[in-house]
Amino acid sequence: MSMASVLHSEWIKIRSVRSVLGALIAVFAVTLVVTVLVFATVGQAEADRVGYEPLYSAFYAMNFAQIAVIGFGATALSSEFLNGALRTSLSAVPRRGLFYGAKMVVIAGLALAVGLVTSFAAFLVGQSFMGDRATGLGDPGSLRAVFGGGVYLALMALFAAGLTTVLRSAVAVLGLLIPFILLVSFVVGDIAGDLARYLPSQAGQLVLHQDPEGPLGPWTGLAVTGGWAGISLFAGWWSLRRRDA
Repeated sequence: MSMASVLHSEWIKIRSVRSVLGALIAVFAVTLVVTVLVFATVGQAEADRVGYEPLYSAFYAMNFAQIAVIGFGATALSSEFLNGALRTSLSAVPRRGLFYGAKMVVIAGLALAVGLVTSFAAFLVGQSFMGDRATGLGDPGSLRAVFGGGVYLALMALFAAGLTTVLRSAVAVLGLLIPFILLVSFVVGDIAGDLARYLPSQAGQLVLHQDPEGPLGPWTGLAVTGGWAGISLFAGWWSLRRRDA
């Protein structure tokens, strides 16, 4: 089979599995809902807080978007490990590398497209509530943060997808990554200082800051998250290649 035909079949799979499609839609929906609720109620009040960073605060809802996109990456792979679906998929596409590569390309493409739309929408909608305190796309760092936010979400989806291929369970991946991102990384940050900047979530979100502090810049931080995603994808490929369907 050609790469194009395998990509098409993987797109049909994702579109037809409700839980996977629902997780992708949730990335956009949850982000917009949180953005409206937060900026409509406390947005301008937060602008008076000491240490307030306008650009990074504009992407507050990304904390929720990353959870939804991890759910998308995990469920997109875990569906292959239910009811013998992987055996069926490999019967249709015996070349495991081609199958795995096509699936990851589709996941990356969808996550990036939705991530960019979500990032732009969250920024523009949130700033519409800020009045004269609003940050515009023309302000320093804004376009980079908006674009980088979409790339960050795509990388987190791939990170989750690769890990799901190794563990063969979306529940296990969600149970591992969500507490790690929400709790452990901040606890580690208090103990390890700058070393915590190299964790996938903290490194990637540096692109949302106007002038991030520490050893990493906005793009190098995103590259660190890309490295984590690359390791996860390689581990997933190795696991798929070596283990029985």
